[in-house]
Amino acid sequence: MKKTYLRGRYLRILIFFAGVIARFIYWELFLRKIGFRQLARNTRPDRFRRDAQRFRVLALHMGGVMIKVGQFLSSRLDILPPEITDTLADLQDEVPAETFADIRQLAEQELGAPLSQKFEWFDENPLAAASLGQVHRARLKVEEDLDFVNVVVKVQRPHIAAIVDIDLSALKRVGKWLMYYRPIREHADVPALLREFSATVYEEIDYTKEADNAETFFENFKDDKKVNVPRVVRSLSTLRVLTLEDVFAIKITDYAAITAAGIDRGEVARKLLDVYLEQIFEDGFFHADPHPGNLFVTPLPPAKNSKRKSVRWQLTFVDFGMVGHVPENLRKALRETVIAVGTRDAARLIRSYKELGFLLPAANTQALEQASAAVFDRFWGMSMSELRNVKPDDVHEIGHRVRDVMVETPFQIPNDLLMLVRTVAILSGMCTGLNANFNLWQQLAPYATKLVEEEASSAFSLDNILKQMGDVVQAFVALPSQASRVLAQVESGGLMVQSPQVSREVRALGRSVDKLTGGVIFAALLVSGVMSLNAGNGQLGAGFVGAAGAILLWVLFGGKRN
Repeated sequence: MKKTYLRGRYLRILIFFAGVIARFIYWELFLRKIGFRQLARNTRPDRFRRDAQRFRVLALHMGGVMIKVGQFLSSRLDILPPEITDTLADLQDEVPAETFADIRQLAEQELGAPLSQKFEWFDENPLAAASLGQVHRARLKVEEDLDFVNVVVKVQRPHIAAIVDIDLSALKRVGKWLMYYRPIREHADVPALLREFSATVYEEIDYTKEADNAETFFENFKDDKKVNVPRVVRSLSTLRVLTLEDVFAIKITDYAAITAAGIDRGEVARKLLDVYLEQIFEDGFFHADPHPGNLFVTPLPPAKNSKRKSVRWQLTFVDFGMVGHVPENLRKALRETVIAVGTRDAARLIRSYKELGFLLPAANTQALEQASAAVFDRFWGMSMSELRNVKPDDVHEIGHRVRDVMVETPFQIPNDLLMLVRTVAILSGMCTGLNANFNLWQQLAPYATKLVEEEASSAFSLDNILKQMGDVVQAFVALPSQASRVLAQVESGGLMVQSPQVSREVRALGRSVDKLTGGVIFAALLVSGVMSLNAGNGQLGAGFVGAAGAILLWVLFGGKRN
């Protein structure tokens, strides 16, 4: 590939983002400084939409990494406004196909022989074309020692590795520009985001890794008769060519065809979610690109001697270039999230956010907890059809409240978790399309119950008991030094309490201290009264005892209204 072409791509990307940054500086910094703050605020949504639309045009024209960038940005709800994410949400990775002559040349170079020697038949018309590669149907020669002959061959676009390198290099330069702006620097680590994104793209253009992913997925579900995974033809797979069993069937969004095949769409929706819960919480390895072109419903012939009237079917997965990994620590935090949602525990939900690692120290967790509780109180347990009937004002009120909290809360989602969030969001839409009354809450509740039971059983294990005892001892040993630090801050006036929850706890602690003091005074007065009575001083003794009684009444009943 000519260096002038690559240099042109590099400059075009830089010029585009330089224009976006220049417009932002003019509207959000310069005009606000000279008194046009309201104008900048009123025009902001339309300006963001126009910039996102310009990027769509650029991405579709350039292909390569830019479409992947658009899809990546559309999922960054944590750092980008909805005007941008919504505009890019339906950006599809579908671009014009390469000429078959170029595809043939690359495939034969990778396989080391003409296609006619490797395949009985090879379709020149692509089944699908994306920014990084395209797929062709083919038929294996009978001498292949396999129990299938129909395959699909995924071939990388010529020179795509060089295009990926130059596009990512330009994006890294843009990332450095963005980090000069303090609000962005405080809310997002752009270089880290680009490193994660780059790693994902490089994995997608390494077809040996995709073959490994497909085989791992096959092993994880080989005993599940409801899940179908294509087998890899290793002898016809390389770094830039991947040959898989042809398992294309009814697209999961072809609702009419699924119904016509006699398959219960609600059952498909339930199985789809169950399979993903298993991938996330048990396998720690999930298919991260569940768009309609990668998921199929495969009708099966009736089993021999079967009297069942319902149609047998399988859920079929393809394209394992984009997968997510869930390490054990992340899985544990996600279990906390599921339990919190299943039990409507907003405080536990916020704790799970901290464990997930995307709440920064300055985050207003109290406001986030209150917003989450409001969502639970208003919407928990509703199906999508019920949610559609909710008054728009209610949705807007809580939606704006949650959005405001999210914007003001400094957090950034790790890439693996981001892929998971994006995957679950797509799944939710798919399940609702399959069954309008699909209730995600009801599907999660039994799983949350199961996790709670597992948590309860493990809580009484010897290791866990010893760990908790160790935590208690450690906290007890640290208590004097912590108390000394707090008292020193109080004395110097350096202790500031901003959280309403902490304020309530401090007030409760203050009342407890007051009552403890009252108890000491009561005891002193009572002892003094008894001693006075024994000494024959009746009036003084009665006074002491009466005062002790008054103090006792205050200790028992005083301060409750506060």
